[in-house]
Amino acid sequence: MLKKIFNRIKTNLLYFVIFSLLTSCATAPKNTQDACSIFSERYFWYKYAKKSSEEYDVPIHIILAFVKKESDFRKWARPARTKLFKIIPYKRPSSSLGYSQAVKKTWELYKKDTNNKFALRTRFKDSVMFVGWFINKTHQVNKIPLNDPYRQYLNYYLGWGSYAKKNYKTHKDAIIFAKAVKKQSNVYRKQLKSCKENLDRKKYIIF
Repeated sequence: MLKKIFNRIKTNLLYFVIFSLLTSCATAPKNTQDACSIFSERYFWYKYAKKSSEEYDVPIHIILAFVKKESDFRKWARPARTKLFKIIPYKRPSSSLGYSQAVKKTWELYKKDTNNKFALRTRFKDSVMFVGWFINKTHQVNKIPLNDPYRQYLNYYLGWGSYAKKNYKTHKDAIIFAKAVKKQSNVYRKQLKSCKENLDRKKYIIF
């Protein structure tokens, strides 16, 4: 009898742990304005962001600022649907999805270019690798420095071709968004100075 009760408790506890992990991964961190708070709550996110940074030579704070601007760290983020007659929900303005808000076409290009056919836009690890890849590609295509969040984001928002044509000069939203990304990246950069050393020391962790 006691053995059955014990086994039932173990099973329920296991379900609770699994549910807690799934729930925590599906929701955004509590304080997305603070890089140290984000990585304290989601330590493995730091490992993923660091891997992207090392592979593509892009600063972590810039990668983080892109994700902040695009989805505010919401896994299932999508553009709001347009409305017919201002009432009836209709199509979404783009195929953007996930942490990086990558559109399908660009995401498929990323998967092909990196031979990562199982990458998902709703997975943080893949999303930060995508952002690093895109920034590195922008450096190659339009010669934008890897540590220039302002001009890098203009490329991210408008696309390489539109940036090369200088369409940003007549696109007020692009300018506003790029300035916001630059400001946020500077905030993250300063914050990471106070916790990066500690984050780098945490090599072994269960959760």
